[in-house]
Amino acid sequence: MARPLLIGAVRVDPPLALAPMSGYTSLPMRLLCRRAGAGIVYSELLSATGLHYGSRRTTEMMATCAGEHPVGIQIFGSDPDWMAAAAEAAVARGADVVDINMGCAVPKVMKTGAGAALLGDPDRAVAIVEAVSQRIERPVTVKMRAGLREGDRSWLSLAVRLVEAGAAAICLHGRTAAQRFRGQADWGAIAALVREVRAPVIGNGDVDSPQAARRMREETGCAGVMIGRAALGNPWIFAQAAAELRGKVPPRDPTPRERVAIALCHLGMLAAEQEERRAVLELRPVLARYLQGLPGARQLRTGIMRATAVREVRDLLLGFARGLEPIPESEGAGDYAAYPQRQPGVIEAG
Repeated sequence: MARPLLIGAVRVDPPLALAPMSGYTSLPMRLLCRRAGAGIVYSELLSATGLHYGSRRTTEMMATCAGEHPVGIQIFGSDPDWMAAAAEAAVARGADVVDINMGCAVPKVMKTGAGAALLGDPDRAVAIVEAVSQRIERPVTVKMRAGLREGDRSWLSLAVRLVEAGAAAICLHGRTAAQRFRGQADWGAIAALVREVRAPVIGNGDVDSPQAARRMREETGCAGVMIGRAALGNPWIFAQAAAELRGKVPPRDPTPRERVAIALCHLGMLAAEQEERRAVLELRPVLARYLQGLPGARQLRTGIMRATAVREVRDLLLGFARGLEPIPESEGAGDYAAYPQRQPGVIEAG
């Protein structure tokens, strides 16, 4: 039986987290994964600089809702005062946990001294954690990588300092910044961090199945497991991984009809939360994963890539589903009862 993960006073049960992913983990994706069984969900990374200068888009992306708690909001930046102010804003918008990004290896983030660049500037990294943890009355977590490049071991001593500075938990992606998402994640680095720090460690990297979640816990001793890309178009991985951690038989995969119904639900939530074209663009890459392996999915993806309106995508999905088995338009999320049917007013801001 997997024990709950405790991040300060926040209880995460099951000890499974949805990773922050830029362009993907907006509110609808988080809510779907939370309803599927994720113990905590994280927002996509949000710029402290954008918040400092009053970016409307960044502020909108910070919205939470009642049904997704516990929820973490991830922020990135290199100025301790601006990061502390961003953390305050995150708490005001409903964050149960504030996460500091020290793992993003995208050049446009690193060149500002933020993200994984902080691994090479340990004093600044510590100052940020101190500033944030002193400013808010919520747990602060840090998501980091196993160094800037192969052979770099300074991240271990940095992690110890970050915990001393106030970090309530550390999430480690077992790749270096230079690797980005290439190669294999080093779970041995996660095990080393577990031995080194006096705080819960959340493991991340190559958890691509429910069985991999269980193996990571067993092999590293980590207190929690974070799932990222494997959850895209596959939120039910959390229900299956939770069963694996509890030593139970994982629930079945949704039927093709149910998969399309969940995709329709995701589309409806996106359309209710943001401008129509942006909703369509955000769902396109995720839809490919919802439909992966289904007969006729390639032709459907071609049609969706040409669509610019929510109604077009919805009609394409309904038509595709009728070719598999009938699905009345009124059914919304179909037989997969764990998922909400999103209509205006159902999700209320947290």
